[in-house]
Amino acid sequence: MDITFGDIQETALIPLAIKASETARHNPRIRDEKAKAIIDALGVDVSKYDPFLSHEGVVARTIMFRDTLKYLLKKYPDAVCINLGCGFDDKFSQVDNGRLRWFDVDLPDQIAVRRKVFQDRDRCTMLDGDALDGAWTKALPRADMYIIVVEGVLEYFSKEQVKTCLNMLCDCFPHGYLLAELHYPFLEKHGSHHDAVKHTNATFGWGTKSGRDYLELEPRMKLLSEHSYNEEMRKYTIRGKLFAIIGKKINNRLAVYQW
Repeated sequence: MDITFGDIQETALIPLAIKASETARHNPRIRDEKAKAIIDALGVDVSKYDPFLSHEGVVARTIMFRDTLKYLLKKYPDAVCINLGCGFDDKFSQVDNGRLRWFDVDLPDQIAVRRKVFQDRDRCTMLDGDALDGAWTKALPRADMYIIVVEGVLEYFSKEQVKTCLNMLCDCFPHGYLLAELHYPFLEKHGSHHDAVKHTNATFGWGTKSGRDYLELEPRMKLLSEHSYNEEMRKYTIRGKLFAIIGKKINNRLAVYQW
C-alpha cells in the first residue's frame, strides 16, 4: 500500500483510527477492513486520535448514517448517491444493494491519495469535486433521485460556506435528500477542547442550535429529521449514557433534508 502518514490530512486520521480500532475488537459494532488496512500500513501510533468519546461518536454516526441510507435506498433502490467530502470513507460497502450508483467525491488532492488505497468499482466511482462549486455534478448520470451525504465536512465551514454548499446542491440537483452532520455553537467556541480534533490544526466553523437554521440559508429544503449521536452512544456504555445527559447540547447530530 503506497501511502504515508503525510498523505493523510489529520482530521481524516480520526475516523480512520477509530474505525480501524473498532474493527479490531472481538465484537465490533462496525467493520471497516479498509480503514484497518490503511492504519496498519502507516505503522505509526494514532492512539491520540482515538479517545473514548470520539470513538463512541464515530461509531454512532457510522451506524446512524448507514441505517438512514439503507432506509432511503429501500424507497429509492436506483438512486444516485454522492459521498461529498468522502475522505477515506467507504459507505458504499456498507449499503450497496446491487443497483445504486455511487460517487465518492472530494478535492483533487484527497482523491489522488484515496486512489492509492481504493479502486473504482462497479457502480462506485471516485470523482474530483468541491463542496462549494457544482462543476463536478455535470459528470453525474441523470436519475429520478439523488442522495447526498455530507459527513465530517460542514462543521469546518463558515456560515457563508454552508450557504454556498446548500445552494449549490439545490441548484445542481432537481430533487434529492441531504444527510448532513451538524454541530452545536459550543464546538465553534470551544473546539480546542475536543478530545481528538485538538490534536490537529483544524478549527470548527459555524454551529447551529437546530437543523432548521439551515432552512434560512436554503428555503428550498425542508428538514425531515434530526437526531443526536447521543441516541446511539447511550446504548452501549455507562459513560455514553452519562454523556447523553451532560452533553445533550454538545454532541453532533444527523439531520436529513429533502427538496
